[in-house]
Amino acid sequence: MSTEREAIAGAPAGTSGLSGPRFRPGESAFRWMLFACLAIGIVFLGVLLTYVLVEAWPRLDSRLWTNFPSIRRPERAGAQSAIFGTIWVIAFTGLFCLPVGIMAAIYLEEYADPDRWYNRLIELNIQNLAAVPSIIYGILGLGLLARQLGLGTTVLTASLTLSLLVLPVVIIASREAIRAVPQSIRQASLALGATQWQTIRRQVLPAAVPGIATGSILALSRAIGEAAPVILLGAVTYVAFNPEGLDSAYTVLPVQIYGWISQSREEFHHLAAAAIVILLVLLLLMNAAAIWLRNRYSKRW
Repeated sequence: MSTEREAIAGAPAGTSGLSGPRFRPGESAFRWMLFACLAIGIVFLGVLLTYVLVEAWPRLDSRLWTNFPSIRRPERAGAQSAIFGTIWVIAFTGLFCLPVGIMAAIYLEEYADPDRWYNRLIELNIQNLAAVPSIIYGILGLGLLARQLGLGTTVLTASLTLSLLVLPVVIIASREAIRAVPQSIRQASLALGATQWQTIRRQVLPAAVPGIATGSILALSRAIGEAAPVILLGAVTYVAFNPEGLDSAYTVLPVQIYGWISQSREEFHHLAAAAIVILLVLLLLMNAAAIWLRNRYSKRW
């Protein structure tokens, strides 16, 4: 009996001592299937990006961001109004949704009692709203904001609608970032005499800033590429001026791309591909900022 125990104790790690490591072909096959799926996705993405760059190459010049759109002369057309309209809409979307989303996350994570029925109802609705298709928010914005409240098809209507679209994502991401802060930090702050709000403001929020910023930027990255809600809200495809306020008419890059793609002349297709490149550059810049913030301010507990 002692000899058998010694043999088991002296066996290499990961073995039972009674038999060698077993070969599992299912795990190897599953691993190769995962690599194959990843390779297929990367190949298709590379082909798509290459096609867009080839189509956009004839119009990737300064005319694209210095000229306004033109219906009759595609060689002189640009996307300045769409670029500035996108910046206006996304800027006010962040201004509207980020404070509300972060404060809602603070309440749900730090103050709300999970045993209360209304808090459970709020959490359930937030999770469900995060999966609602964007076209539904467009219908809501058209019926409630544009018509019932009389805001019309303006920058304000688009910003509020996109704020509702990304608000659940901001709340969920902010809650996860706040939840990741160790409870020991809160307990130590409270033990030193700080109030709950002082603990949240001086300890929890600074530690959660990387996660909150990353989630917020990624949520705005989703909003910048949405076309269905703004098309439904009445964003026009031909705007020969830049927005001057919240009550101005506007267009955005996804709508401008949609308008150029629907044209029959090949020159407009080159313009659409060039606008897609501009939109991808904006998305990459926002994602790069999110990655930089996460790496710069992240802490390991």
